[in-house]
Amino acid sequence: MLGLGLDNDDGHKRITQGEKFSLFGGSEETHGRMAETMIKTFEELKHRGKHLESVEPKELAEIIHKSTPR
Repeated sequence: MLGLGLDNDDGHKRITQGEKFSLFGGSEETHGRMAETMIKTFEELKHRGKHLESVEPKELAEIIHKSTPR
């Protein structure tokens, strides 16, 4: 899974990689939110006994929405 933040204006290059995701760019806040979303998403997939490669797109969208910090 790929996350791309486009709101970086402080000159920092932010890259975070997990086993099945990569996050690039974004402000400190945006990058942190993307990272938290991915961590929670993969925790929820594990809790449901599912894998990224086999989960239905609609279910994955619901998990990501639920995992996104407010």
